[in-house]
Amino acid sequence: MVNKIVVGAHYGLKDWLGQRITAAFMAAYTVIFAVLLAGQPDLNYETWRAFMSGGFMRFLTFLFILSLTFHAWVGVRDIWMDYVKPTGLRLALHVLTLLALVGYTGWAVSILWRL
Repeated sequence: MVNKIVVGAHYGLKDWLGQRITAAFMAAYTVIFAVLLAGQPDLNYETWRAFMSGGFMRFLTFLFILSLTFHAWVGVRDIWMDYVKPTGLRLALHVLTLLALVGYTGWAVSILWRL
């Protein structure tokens, strides 16, 4: 008889749930964003700036960016873990992916708060 003792591991449940929650938020944000933009009579720079200058929309966009970053990290990390077997290469790809995602997030946030 084999007794498997599970100690403290969740075996991906937290990441799986996190991806589902971020996907639901991103889908809702996309629908809200599309509906609000469709209601604008004229889409130009001034309209876009006024649309994104409100604190609530800026905050929702910030949450969207963070959700997208987390969602992408979990997905790409799982791809590297599943398909890249050499440990050194996998670690290098994890680090490069993490640096790229942090850089993209920082760039997007700086654009968002520059408006």
